[in-house]
Amino acid sequence: MSSREERVKWFTDDRFGLFIHWGLYSIPAKGEWIRSNERLSIQEYQPYFEEFNPIYYNPREWAKAAKEAGQKYVVLTAKHHDGFCLFDSQLTDYKATNTPANRDLIKEYVEAFREEGLKVGLYYSIIDWSHTDFPKFGDRIHPMRDHKAFKDEKTNFSRYISYFHGQVKELLTNYGKIDVLWFDFSYDDMTGEKWEATKLVEMIRSIQPDILIDNRLGGNIMLSEPEVYAGDFYSPEQIIPVGGIVNQDNNPIPWEACITLNDHWGYHSKDLNYKSPKQVIRTLVECVSKSGNLLLNVGPNAKGEIPEQSLDILKEVGKWMKQNGASIYGCKASNLPKPEWGRYTQKGKYLYAHVFDRGIGPIYLQGLKGKIKKARLLADGSELKVEVPWMAEQYSDIQNGAFITLQGARLPDEFDTVIELELSKH
Repeated sequence: MSSREERVKWFTDDRFGLFIHWGLYSIPAKGEWIRSNERLSIQEYQPYFEEFNPIYYNPREWAKAAKEAGQKYVVLTAKHHDGFCLFDSQLTDYKATNTPANRDLIKEYVEAFREEGLKVGLYYSIIDWSHTDFPKFGDRIHPMRDHKAFKDEKTNFSRYISYFHGQVKELLTNYGKIDVLWFDFSYDDMTGEKWEATKLVEMIRSIQPDILIDNRLGGNIMLSEPEVYAGDFYSPEQIIPVGGIVNQDNNPIPWEACITLNDHWGYHSKDLNYKSPKQVIRTLVECVSKSGNLLLNVGPNAKGEIPEQSLDILKEVGKWMKQNGASIYGCKASNLPKPEWGRYTQKGKYLYAHVFDRGIGPIYLQGLKGKIKKARLLADGSELKVEVPWMAEQYSDIQNGAFITLQGARLPDEFDTVIELELSKH
C-alpha cells in the first residue's frame, strides 16, 4: 500500500478541482437539503424520482468546461443524503436507471472526464434518508426527525452499514480507476467506527490502493498517527483556513477547501448570488499560498446543464489560468510573510508574487534584496527590472528589500497580476 505522501503527490500538484452536486433536488431547485429543510416524506419527494429526465446531460461538455477552466480533477455526487443514486447500483431500486433518464449517469461521467485527461472523483453520502434502516426520529437532520410515526420504529443499523459498504464496493469495482472518494459526513455519534470505518477503508484500499479519501468518515487527521480512516486530506467547507493546516507535530497536512459559486451546492433557481471571477481566482491563490487546494462547486439544473452564469465564471478563470497557471500548479506556501499588496506562491526557485493591490509607487518585496536573479510578468513573459528607484534609496538598505516598478496607475491584470521571480538561492 502506498503512503499518504505518495498518494497525494498529484493532488498537491493539481491544486484546482471541480465539485458537482446534482440529483433529484435539481428539480424543485431549492438546493440539495430540500428534503431535510422542508421535512418531506419519501412519498412527497417521489414525484421528482418519477420525472427525473436530464435530456441535456452531456458530461463531455462538463469535462471540456472544467479543462478549459484549468481544473485538473473533478468530484461528482454519486449519491447525496437523499439516497438517490446516479449509478446503476444492484443494491437498490432508487437509482437513475429506474427514472425516465434510464441511464447509468456515473458511467458516462467517468468516461467523459477520463477522455479529457482529468482525474475522477466520486462523492458518496454516508447518510441516507431513503434507507429504511437509517435512524430517523430524533436524528438531528433526518427529514422525519420530528415525525411521531417513526418514534418506535425498529431499524437494523448493521443492515444499513452492509448496504453502504456494498455500494462503495460497487463504485470502486465497476468504473475503473477512481482517484478520489469524497465521503460526507460524520456528526454527533454518527462517526468513525459507527460506520465500521476501519473495515470500510481496508476494503477500499484492497480494491483501489492509491485512491484519496477525505477526512469525513471521522477520526482526527491532526494526530501524529491518525486513525486508518482519518483520511488523506482535510476538507474545510465554505472557509479558507487562516493559516495552512498542520498536525500536532506542526507538519503540513494536505487540504482542500470546498467552496460554492453561489450560496448553494445543488441547483437553486433563485440563487443568483454568484462570486466574481476575481473572487474565485484570489480564493484559489489564497489556498495555494497556504499549501491547499480549491474544489469549486457547480450545481447543474434538472435538464443536466451547468448554469450559464457558472460557465461564464469558469471561462474567465480559465483565461487567467492559461497565462498564470505556472503560479498555481505544483506550487505551495512560501516561507516569506504575506506581503501587504497580495500573496506569494512558490515552486522551487520560482517565487510568484500575486499583486492584488496596485498601491502607489514601486512594488516592494521585503527580504529579497540581492536574491532575485530574474523577474518577469508571468502573463506575457515580459521582463521586469529589479532596481532601487531614486525615491527609495534611503530606505532600501534598512529594509533589506527589492523593488519592481510596474508602469501605469493600474495593474496589468486587475484580477491578479503575477510576477515570476527566479531566485538565485532558495
